[in-house]
Amino acid sequence: MAPKAWAEWSMALSYLALGMVSLHAAMRTAQASRGAAAGFLLQALAAATMLAPGLGTDEDCLAGAWVATVIGLPLLAFDFHWVNGDRSSANLLLGGGMVLAVAGDHLGAEGRSVAAQAVLLVVAVTILIVAVFTTNTYGMWGGVMLGAAGLLSRLEEDRLLLLPKEDVCRWVLAAGSWAYHQALHSQRLQWE
Repeated sequence: MAPKAWAEWSMALSYLALGMVSLHAAMRTAQASRGAAAGFLLQALAAATMLAPGLGTDEDCLAGAWVATVIGLPLLAFDFHWVNGDRSSANLLLGGGMVLAVAGDHLGAEGRSVAAQAVLLVVAVTILIVAVFTTNTYGMWGGVMLGAAGLLSRLEEDRLLLLPKEDVCRWVLAAGSWAYHQALHSQRLQWE
């Protein structure tokens, strides 16, 4: 298989995995947690816009990924904090994401990249902290995977594990989203 064709397949498979995991998580959490379901749905829609040819321009796809990061991820963390009684952190995360979403047009490309990675790492760390204190193993794995995706995206290498760096980040983000979905499910079972 030619290297260019492999790169296209790798990109498509990573977006497909992220989209399918996120869509499955959105459907499974819709009844119990509309905030988390909306966050997962934003991730699924952003992945779908990157897969669908002719759906929009590259700028539209990047805008979708921006919104999925600065609003979708804080929505996921919002529910995790809210259920555990940490309402101030939940509101702060979601409010910060909304402010960044609105301010995105005023930031340059590098500013948006740094802000998106900061949101990803803040969400990962706060989920990890809550998961440690509530002994939620899936939450711990989800926090570690989300944090790893943020850290991997900052590496200067173009390829990791024989794949393009962006594809590896999407695979790790998909694994983190799956673990986070399981964390929400186990958390709901504890409260029932």
